[in-house]
Amino acid sequence: MIYTLDLKFLDKPDTIAAFLIETSAGPILVETGPYSTFGALRQAVEEKGYQMEDIRHVFITHIHLDHAGAAWALAELGAAIYLHPFGRQHMHDPSKLLASATRIYGEDGMARLWSTLKPIPSEKLKTVEHQEVITIGDVDVKAWHTPGHAVHHIAWQVGGELFSGDVAGVKIEGGPVMPPCPPPDINIEHWQSSINLLRSLGLNKIHLTHFGAIPAGRIKAHLDELEAGLLRWAAWMRPHYEQGRKAEDITPLFQEFVKQELSAAGVTGEKYELYENANPAWMSVAGLLRYWKKKLTE
Repeated sequence: MIYTLDLKFLDKPDTIAAFLIETSAGPILVETGPYSTFGALRQAVEEKGYQMEDIRHVFITHIHLDHAGAAWALAELGAAIYLHPFGRQHMHDPSKLLASATRIYGEDGMARLWSTLKPIPSEKLKTVEHQEVITIGDVDVKAWHTPGHAVHHIAWQVGGELFSGDVAGVKIEGGPVMPPCPPPDINIEHWQSSINLLRSLGLNKIHLTHFGAIPAGRIKAHLDELEAGLLRWAAWMRPHYEQGRKAEDITPLFQEFVKQELSAAGVTGEKYELYENANPAWMSVAGLLRYWKKKLTE
């Protein structure tokens, strides 16, 4: 059995999920959410009949704080943390990750959104290679390295179901698919290759961390919409980069561009707030500018 756990980020529903999977060796967890939602995670796990200490295996899609910020707390309770090799050092010593996040969000924003992050001992960090299979009881978990959103991204497959982190985009309450493009690792071509990989897997379901499940019959359209949106956002940003415009000048224009896209799809009011909480438009400005700088100058 697979359970979607709503972590009630910023006291709102349908924004950040974790996933509890029952196995013959006890429950495993995919994603942890930020430490700011650790209480909600604990409550959701207990509602399914388990204690946090019962979780001995945690699989994170990547090390961004909304996906892995509470991994250290589960490691302290005895869990092993499975992750991409590129993310290991940052989970063992999160000082650079915290410094980068603090520059982006400020001290107040860090406390409000993510809370804290602590080092995870080396012996608790288990790096996983592309296509490697981890067997927990009667459940096989297969790793697909899926860069594009982040170089340290893994989508985890269990049977015909995939836990996609951010590589399959953001889609909330039946709204449109949006590509989260925060700095520093956005690479459009790599992301397209990862989307093609997902297309090839013959999946029954994709579980989005932001937020919910995409059934087999909608996967093709979902991935097509994601790729089209990714290319559209990148194309919008290119002339602004080429004109040498500053991020602070571009940001309100891009925010309005995204708001209009969402509004055209019927996303307004509280639903718009959910999209902004899960994938704030301003975050994608720096990521897309950095992508074009790398692509056009290297």
